Amino acid sequence: MPKAVLWDIGNVVVRWDPRTLYAKIFKEPAELDRFLSHVCTMVWHVNHDLGVTFAENRKGLIERFPEYEAEIRAWEERWWEMFSGTIPETEAAIEALHGAGVPQFGLTNMSHEVFDGVIAMSPAFARLEGYVVSAEENLIKPDPRIYAIACARFGHAAGDILFVDDSAANIAAAKTFGLNTHHFTDPAALRPALEAHGLL
Repeated sequence: MPKAVLWDIGNVVVRWDPRTLYAKIFKEPAELDRFLSHVCTMVWHVNHDLGVTFAENRKGLIERFPEYEAEIRAWEERWWEMFSGTIPETEAAIEALHGAGVPQFGLTNMSHEVFDGVIAMSPAFARLEGYVVSAEENLIKPDPRIYAIACARFGHAAGDILFVDDSAANIAAAKTFGLNTHHFTDPAALRPALEAHGLL
């Protein structure tokens, strides 16, 4: 039975989607889709999670797509508009686990430039005792080395941790590494999962 919980952040504790911002910028859905699939793609964005700064990462992209310079810059300049609040069920679960004395930690693929601002979004983040931030390690989930870093840093064996993430790839890699896992797809299913693991 796990004794601690390791939380992903984006789309587990806070809702993040670039479309939330870019739907305001592009009025035509087809242009929005094209921009996010060909210009500011997730493959490009992963560099931020690996520790590349926003300024550095956009340079080459602006050279390739000068007609979209303003929209590319918006990825940083209007970053916070990609968020649409917190997920109350997760916040409540974090509070309940805190009340039960369960140690909790964070493991996130995120830029070091925005991390402090993201964890200021909810008081629930203060209940987490420590974080592994991908940009600070130059490693991202699902690389098993980042799970090893989390276990070592937080002082818990893989089998003693329940890892909660919305990415199927991250969950599969964590399971292979030896972590207990919960694939977060439905906020209403979170508390029953924590209860099933004997944490609440």
